[in-house]
This record gives sequence, C-alpha cells and structure tokens, in this order.
Amino acid sequence: MNLPPKVTARAFERLSEIDAAQQGKALRVAVEGGGCSGFQYEIALDDVAEDDLVLEGDGQKVVVDAVSLPFLANAVIDFSEEL
Repeated sequence: MNLPPKVTARAFERLSEIDAAQQGKALRVAVEGGGCSGFQYEIALDDVAEDDLVLEGDGQKVVVDAVSLPFLANAVIDFSEEL
C-alpha cells in the first residue's frame, strides 16, 4: 500500500511566510520524466485542480496531481535553507 506524501510543519510555515493562500495558490509538487537523467521534480505555486490530492496545514495547501502521486508515495515534503 502506498501512503501519500507528508508535508512538514516547517514547509507549511514557509508557505505562510510567502502568503501563498492569500494569493489563492497552493504549492504544487509534480514529477516529470527527465529523459536520460530520470525523473525531475516540478515545484511551483499553482491553482488547485479537481483531481489533485490536497494536503492542508497552517491554512496552506500542498497539491499533488494523480499522475505524480505514485512517484511521491511515502515522500516527505520539507523546507530547508542552506548556504
């Protein structure tokens, strides 16, 4: 059984800082074919689509489309800031 991805509190806090919900947007995490190098992640602020899995916390939303969902099973979506 594949579990959906989890979003950390730190990731939701960062979305609050950039005020994504006030813009009417959610953080979209998608997986695309990357050719020779394998898969690539696409991360962007986007509108919620009808078939999206919606993960909510801290008044913010993270969405994953149905095609990307199997590739993100058991993943952890987090935010870190590094030099």
